[in-house]
Amino acid sequence: MSQTINRRFFLQSTAAGIALASTPFAKAGESANDRVVVGVMGLSRGLSLARGFEAQSNCEVKTVCDVDKNRANAAVGSVEKVKGRKPTAVTDFRKMLDDNDVDVLVCAAPDHWHAPATILACSAGKHVYVEKPCSHNPREGELCVTAAKKNKVVVQMGNQRRSADKIIEAIKKVHDGEIGDVYYSRSWYANTRGPTGKRNPTGKPPAHLQWDLWQGPAPRIEYDSIYHPYKWHWFWHFGTGEMGNNGIHAIDLSRWGLGVDYPTRVVAGGGRFAWDDDQETPDTLMTTFNFPGKKTIVWEGLSCNRRGVEGTGFGASFHGTKGTIVLNSSGYTHYSATNREAAKVPGRLNDADHFADFLKSIRSTGANGPTQLPNSWIEEGHKSTLLCHLGNIAYRTESVLNCDANNGRILNNKPAEALWSRDYEKGWEPKV
Repeated sequence: MSQTINRRFFLQSTAAGIALASTPFAKAGESANDRVVVGVMGLSRGLSLARGFEAQSNCEVKTVCDVDKNRANAAVGSVEKVKGRKPTAVTDFRKMLDDNDVDVLVCAAPDHWHAPATILACSAGKHVYVEKPCSHNPREGELCVTAAKKNKVVVQMGNQRRSADKIIEAIKKVHDGEIGDVYYSRSWYANTRGPTGKRNPTGKPPAHLQWDLWQGPAPRIEYDSIYHPYKWHWFWHFGTGEMGNNGIHAIDLSRWGLGVDYPTRVVAGGGRFAWDDDQETPDTLMTTFNFPGKKTIVWEGLSCNRRGVEGTGFGASFHGTKGTIVLNSSGYTHYSATNREAAKVPGRLNDADHFADFLKSIRSTGANGPTQLPNSWIEEGHKSTLLCHLGNIAYRTESVLNCDANNGRILNNKPAEALWSRDYEKGWEPKV
């Protein structure tokens, strides 16, 4: 794919394939004009992604990137162990966008980076695998969809259960009417997180961390070790809370199974109850989404109590006129209308299936874009992510949200509408 005349697309130039065959990334038995070259941004979750993509057939991770130099350098050796190929480490992801050899940006940086990096990558003609949630706010999600379509590239969100075979099987049963008319889905996530702590800004980041670049599109604030490397999740300036962090996986299953797009009404309640600290996002949150066609999703998030619905830490259930199907992380249980267990089907959750689906879509790409959309095409990823944003906005404004069923936009609620987008550091505003 790399070094073609038009770097957005591949399989269009025999000469490009010949050129690729001579690059250091060519391996015996691999087809040069089918090969996909990847750059990975953000090496916490991204290290696992980098190793996973490197393990895929005819796929190479050429570059790994993190604003923490120590983390970036450590990732080089870890990725090299997969196939013996040593990637280059950089601290600025824009170097990967300028590299004509790189076909794909994998974005696993903090949430505030997901959409801006995706949009820049699309504009550079790169395909994108963006971790969940695909945006930090609703407007960014809309822009991601526009950017992917405008540039005719593949953008997949990292909600890997969309590619799990037994989850797909269970959703098909729901869609085929095996539990009758389905009107309600419940989803949940439960964990036992400790205290986040108190802010202690020092203004002096460690020498190995490029704090300014870590903030990127977010308006500048003073360095505080409470944010890096992980607890940024629990502050609205950078993160989206537990709903955006893990709720997205379960809520996406609920929306997929019910076959709904945008809600008409959203209500949320909860708070930061378990610890007395500076965390801004709730550790307990119950959110209800009403949709056209008399369908409802309820999400329960517990960050500080491990026992969730059905006694499990993760899941989604579908309730119909003829029975219930309950999904766990990788499989499902089918119950009859009288609550008798009709079938219990174990499954396997493997990131590799989602990577392979993404790469297959890339290899279907021609001058008019992909002929086969990935399992979590960005438009679907945005719709599920939007539910998380709407739940958070309802919580933050302590208000009921009435929404346009055509696009999910908030109606007649100025405080809530003000959270549809955000302020950006000058020069980092996302543009399509």
